[in-house]
Amino acid sequence: MEEMEEELKCPVCGSLYREPIILPCSHNICLACARNILVLTPDAESPQSSRASGSGVSDYDYLDLDKMSLYSEADSGYGSYGGFASVPTTPCQKSPNGVRVFPPTVPPPPPQHHLLLHPGSLPPIPRNSCITCPQCHRSLILDDRGLRGFPKNRVLEGVVDRYQQSKAAALRCQLCEKSPKEATVMCEQCDVFYCDPCRLRCHPPRGPLAKHHLVPPAQGRVSRRLSPRKISTCTEHELENHSMYCVQCKIPVCYQCLEEGKHSSHEVKALGAMWKLHKGQLSLALNILSDRAKEAKEFLVQLRNMVQQIQENSVEFEACLVAQCDALIDALNRRKAQLLSRVNKEHEHKLKVVRDQISHCTVKLRQTTGLMEYCLEVIKENDPSGFLQISDALIRRVHMTENQWGKATLTPRMTTDFDLTLDSGPLLQTIHQLDFVQMKVPATPILQLEECCTHNNSATLSWKQPPLSTVQVDGYILELDDGNGGQFREVYVGKETMCTVDGLHFNSTYSSRVKAFNKSGVGQYSKTLVMQTAEIAWFTFDPSSAHPDIIFSNDNLTVTCNSYDDRVVLGNTGFSRGVHYWELSVDRYDNHPDPAFGVARADVLKDVMLGKDDKAWAMYVDNNRSWFMHNNSHTNRTDGGISKGTTVGVLLDLAHGTLTFSVNDEQQGPIAFDSMEGLFLPAISLNRNVQVTLHTGLPIPEFYTARSPEPPSSVC
Repeated sequence: MEEMEEELKCPVCGSLYREPIILPCSHNICLACARNILVLTPDAESPQSSRASGSGVSDYDYLDLDKMSLYSEADSGYGSYGGFASVPTTPCQKSPNGVRVFPPTVPPPPPQHHLLLHPGSLPPIPRNSCITCPQCHRSLILDDRGLRGFPKNRVLEGVVDRYQQSKAAALRCQLCEKSPKEATVMCEQCDVFYCDPCRLRCHPPRGPLAKHHLVPPAQGRVSRRLSPRKISTCTEHELENHSMYCVQCKIPVCYQCLEEGKHSSHEVKALGAMWKLHKGQLSLALNILSDRAKEAKEFLVQLRNMVQQIQENSVEFEACLVAQCDALIDALNRRKAQLLSRVNKEHEHKLKVVRDQISHCTVKLRQTTGLMEYCLEVIKENDPSGFLQISDALIRRVHMTENQWGKATLTPRMTTDFDLTLDSGPLLQTIHQLDFVQMKVPATPILQLEECCTHNNSATLSWKQPPLSTVQVDGYILELDDGNGGQFREVYVGKETMCTVDGLHFNSTYSSRVKAFNKSGVGQYSKTLVMQTAEIAWFTFDPSSAHPDIIFSNDNLTVTCNSYDDRVVLGNTGFSRGVHYWELSVDRYDNHPDPAFGVARADVLKDVMLGKDDKAWAMYVDNNRSWFMHNNSHTNRTDGGISKGTTVGVLLDLAHGTLTFSVNDEQQGPIAFDSMEGLFLPAISLNRNVQVTLHTGLPIPEFYTARSPEPPSSVC
């Protein structure tokens, strides 16, 4: 009920409707509020007035009306309200939805709202008064009847009454600040519910408030309206009740309206019948709207579940992101430790080399210094013979020692620089480019059932991604089973979302499913779709595989040849399972050629008689007899030939692996061939003296269904 309250509120005052009237635009407004938003149109001499007077009721738009009222106020300095005399205007007020409300400009009537409910207590509304619908802003000029020309909405009034009664049992004080108490009284003038403490504090029984009428909340505003509602009367003839319904004007009318009013020539219907009809239409529309509302509720539940799921996924994703970044940091720290270890090793190596060189040079320098001191002491000796005895050896030692202090010895064996450079540029660039990539497998595709179909032994399937899926898809994989409940196999891999699979078995039930894939992997399978191929084959001759000398007509059902040599033409449908029967009627035949009828592989020779190679199984026939032929081997001569108008039947039973022929509905010879396995296409060979027409989609003939065929043990 609370959701309905907005429908029961006046768009001007914002309160529940009181004596609502119906405007011509079908919107409702309180009678008192309608008086409050009335304005006068300009004088009759003005363009606006002359334009309005021609029709009596004019549809000004809201902007024109607003300009009109401003013109009236600005030009004369006076405004008008209802039928009161003009006096200097006061600033206009605005209703809750922005409609301009012109206050009374004469000594105002008592402010009690219930007094305004009696139009007779106010001066009459002047002619050419204008009212603007507060919802659609359509402006209307009132006629001599004023607001009484608008019908009262008794139905809405009754709904408001029932709504108020349902609310009255649980009315609360409107002035309590916290935890409103149950209301004990209601002031009809203030339109406020009070509990006892708030009534004593805010509405004392003295001064102007002493004249206010307090009633129990259970009665409240409803008390004076609980009396039985009056029957709706005609707005044209106030003493007449509505008795009929005008179909053209779509309003109830009275007897006088039909006799002397503007509805006398209109189509009318019984009020009760139209009442029931419109109730039924409204009920039907409500049922449809109820279904939409139910869908909306389910959708809201789905959205709320999505909010919860998004929050959970966000927490999970944040945790995953933190873990990934921590893993990167750990890996970087480990690599840093490894690089620092290499630096330390290089550091130790350099120190060792330099220290070894220092030690070597120190020892060498000590030896050199000792030799020098020794030589100086020798030079101090004054014994020439003794000096000459050792001088040569000392000179050699000094030269040898001096040579040992060559350039290489006095050059450092190690540099102080570290020959290691850390190339962190690519890694920094990678870190700056670190971003989210597609790491999820695609969502499950949805099979579009309205576009999936079968034709003969082919199946067309269509699918799409879920509407809200943002995961990138690189392609799809379509799978079908073998038509007998076997294993699924891939029949298509690609980016397209529609695929036609040819070469299926007739009269078979296939299960199909599809899944999507991307760089991250393969998604889930869609729901399995079961499709039934045609029970009986419908096909034509195939121009694309026929010999060039073959001539086609009758939508590729009739063929002949422009050569005297035999030429082969195949059907456009192949068979590998089931029982299939088709007929060929001989349209032209001159009793000389030998046309051949049968089946063949797709790569059969096209320029010789059917059956000359090992890719065809055929019966060739003349005007007296027939033979079976395969791999140029002739068997089973049978009397009975063909002529113009003859019908030749071909029955391929792959359940038993046999091929049988008939002429004019009679079996021609024994079973022609057995052990038939693989894919076979209908085939014939003919020349220019023969023309045949193909007939397909035929039931199995009686000569074959009357018995259970058994494959022969051998062919004669």
